[in-house]
Amino acid sequence: MFNCHKKNTETSGRRGRKDYAKYAKEVREQMKSKKYFDFNIQPTTHSLGLSILNSFRYFFFASCAQLLRPLRPAVRYLAALTLLGAPFVAPAQPAKYEGVGRSATANEVKAWDIDVRPDFKGLPAGQGSVKLGETVWEGKCASCHGAFGESNSVFAALVGYTTPKDVQAGVVASLLPEANTPSRTTLMKVSHLSTLWDYINRAMPWTAPKSLTANEVYAVTAYLLNLGNIVPDDFTLSDKNMADVQKKMPNRNGMTTAHALWPGNEFGGTAKPDVQGKACMSNCAVDPKVASLLPEHVRNAHGNLAEQSRAVGAQRGADTTKPMGVLGAAAVAPVVVAVKSTDKPADTAGKLKSSDVLSILNQNACSACHGMDTKVVGPSFKEIAAKHNAKSDAVAYLSGRIKNGSSGVYGPIPMPAQSIGEPDIGKVAQWLAQGANK
Repeated sequence: MFNCHKKNTETSGRRGRKDYAKYAKEVREQMKSKKYFDFNIQPTTHSLGLSILNSFRYFFFASCAQLLRPLRPAVRYLAALTLLGAPFVAPAQPAKYEGVGRSATANEVKAWDIDVRPDFKGLPAGQGSVKLGETVWEGKCASCHGAFGESNSVFAALVGYTTPKDVQAGVVASLLPEANTPSRTTLMKVSHLSTLWDYINRAMPWTAPKSLTANEVYAVTAYLLNLGNIVPDDFTLSDKNMADVQKKMPNRNGMTTAHALWPGNEFGGTAKPDVQGKACMSNCAVDPKVASLLPEHVRNAHGNLAEQSRAVGAQRGADTTKPMGVLGAAAVAPVVVAVKSTDKPADTAGKLKSSDVLSILNQNACSACHGMDTKVVGPSFKEIAAKHNAKSDAVAYLSGRIKNGSSGVYGPIPMPAQSIGEPDIGKVAQWLAQGANK
């Protein structure tokens, strides 16, 4: 295993010392190339143990060779320094697992690093006119947000309730408590133009996020600003003039940091929250004010308003199936307006089952929008039956709804009028009125 001995009596004096030094160097080189031992100590994360093992290894090999005995003091000195210095050695890096993951490439990082900061860092070069924005808007945005950004049937309205005075002052008057604005639009609330651009770029359109080019995002943003009377009709928005347009945002001075949520103290924020809990929190006197009401005889004439309101935001329609009360108190019983139908449903006396009407439902594509027990586009047949089967005029009511169409009873999506023969309509209505039994 070891080759540590060699005749050492052939020379002496200065010649011998030179030979010793030469041979010691050869041994060190051989030790480095692992020719003097048949094992290998791999680095571990425990640097102290590694240093101790290495020190004693070198000490052992130097001591076993008679030729290297003069080097023993130096080896001992080296071992002592290693032991003393070992606690200060930084831990080795943990071993990498082969075949598990890889570093992201520059292009992959670039593809995700697309956010735009309030100082417009990260904004790509490009431009888009209001005219181009209108074209893109009508093709990819209007179906959800309306032709002029005013629709709130799917999402909250984007445009509205901002004035030229707001643009000049930088604070939207419609946001003040005394304004009593019915809803809050995006252009009322957003304070940074970069926020608007960044969100459109990353998340729109709803069905294909990130599909817009940079120029199209500039154009759509310009069109929104034009709808809010912030930029003129012939304006072209670009990365060069974004900072100038930021100075015209209606709510640019309306943002506050008094809530102490952001920024923190390191950015000059405040540490005192804006909510101190000083207001009355229990047994508080309430002075209700009715802003508008519907007469009881027409309260539910067009279906339940609560079911016709969008499912997001704070605005809710009144539950017109219940009488109007004050803070939930009981009120007078509502006047039920019966829906009369001129249809004469077929004589379908007796209990009907789903097998009796299944061919009618499939032939007229009713099952494409209504499931037996689950909602598809419209409510399930079971849900319709549960809502109306207790009514005395359920067959006539449902027959009229099927023939003439319906909207607002189960949400904002209308059901068009159905071109089904009256006998079949009466049969389906009878089945629903009897509970949509299987």
